[in-house]
Amino acid sequence: MSQHTSDVVVIGGGNAALCAALAAREHGVTVTVLEAATEALRGGNSRFTGGAVRMVFDTVEDLQAIYSDLSEEEKRSAEFGTYTTEQYYDDMGRLTQYRTNPDLCETLITQSYDAYMWVKQKGVKYIPSFGRQAYKVGGKFKFFGGLAVQISGGGEGLIEALFRAARREEVAVHYRTRAVGLIQDAKGAVSGVRASCQGRSEEFRCKAIVIASGGFESNVEWRTRYLGRGWDLAKVRGTRYNRGEGIEMALAVGAMPYGQWSGCHAVSWDLNAPEFGDLDIGDAFSRHSYPYSLMINAEGKRFVDEGADLQTYTYAKYGAAVLAQPGQFAWQVWDAKTVHLQREVYRGRRVTKVKADTLEELARKLDGVNAERFLATVREFNSAARTNAEFNPAVKDGLATIGLELPKSNWALPIDRPPFEGYATTCGITFTFGGLRVNTGAEVLDTEERPIPGLYAAGELVGGLFYFNYPTGAGLTSGTVFGRIAGNGAGRRARGG
Repeated sequence: MSQHTSDVVVIGGGNAALCAALAAREHGVTVTVLEAATEALRGGNSRFTGGAVRMVFDTVEDLQAIYSDLSEEEKRSAEFGTYTTEQYYDDMGRLTQYRTNPDLCETLITQSYDAYMWVKQKGVKYIPSFGRQAYKVGGKFKFFGGLAVQISGGGEGLIEALFRAARREEVAVHYRTRAVGLIQDAKGAVSGVRASCQGRSEEFRCKAIVIASGGFESNVEWRTRYLGRGWDLAKVRGTRYNRGEGIEMALAVGAMPYGQWSGCHAVSWDLNAPEFGDLDIGDAFSRHSYPYSLMINAEGKRFVDEGADLQTYTYAKYGAAVLAQPGQFAWQVWDAKTVHLQREVYRGRRVTKVKADTLEELARKLDGVNAERFLATVREFNSAARTNAEFNPAVKDGLATIGLELPKSNWALPIDRPPFEGYATTCGITFTFGGLRVNTGAEVLDTEERPIPGLYAAGELVGGLFYFNYPTGAGLTSGTVFGRIAGNGAGRRARGG
């Protein structure tokens, strides 16, 4: 068995892992990253993200400091608004039904801006999210849901920038190296990790370890065990390498399981997307523009309030709603009034789509759907739609149906202007909410809530932040904030601090 030595070992190769590695290096210690994927597939779920980030900002000047470049024309053409600490707290509380761990949530929110400024110094570039999180209203772009910032190049740009920084700062990276177990010394401190490296058993001895290897969404057996019946049928939006081993090896040394193990981030995803994420396509299988459509199941019925809130606050739970439908699919139905509001991915090269000049023709083309019931559903909806407010896609406009058992609370325009379009969707799982318990120093806690010496965690395997739902961009923020904290803690420990 080969043996390696490093001051700090980081398990994982995504945003949280690389932030941890870079933060640890700032303490002058040696750092080794163990990435289960090949170099070509490196980057974990982070590489598949669209790149929206959720941070606190109070002024345009705050954003100007974050953006890599902002022209005078872009300044004039947009109302950037604000996203205050109070708004962030409100969103996290409301969406998690106030179960989010208050200490972890406070850390996430109050350190969000500084963490992104720190990552910018490492070479990550940020741009205004004009194409994904803004609509033009009254001649100006208005950002919705607190999301005015995205990573230049999306997940691909993020991972390339972080790996460039890691190479520049002499972080060692071992590919095709899957951690399989932790090593403890006689006093119970974590002092190394066993790994399988291209079929060989190897040991990496160290003074501190950061686990940042994601959740268990790619493990079909764990999905079914913890999320429940039917979750074995979900598509995986991202990497095939997030199988829960990082969580499992921490539990084996006494770590406390924490958070909503029965919950996950899951979205509407193209019906014919592959089993796992495709890096050539990235986030292009997502179907997030549904608030301006009707979502129809196999029975020809609506099953969610498509306009309950801005999509940034509902998209991560509506995937589960689609999975619960007969056949685990649904169609998003549009007419000509709102198709211009679709994200660019709706016009990609791999889209399951039908188009028709009449609703009757569309009904025949919606594969697997009760056509008669679908037409009745649309008639009922159109009769219930009222012009009691002005349509405005950038805010909750109050344009609601009247008298329907299942309302559409906003953006309820009749489906009556041809041509009509339908997009077939299923459930795409992003990451799981259950994981390990950590404190605000990103130290992994044991079942008596004491830190396990030398063991830190960050990213999607941190439990206790998200329950039931999720605000767009908060996952990247969690990985950046707690990755940096974990790396700092591991670096200090390795130096004897």
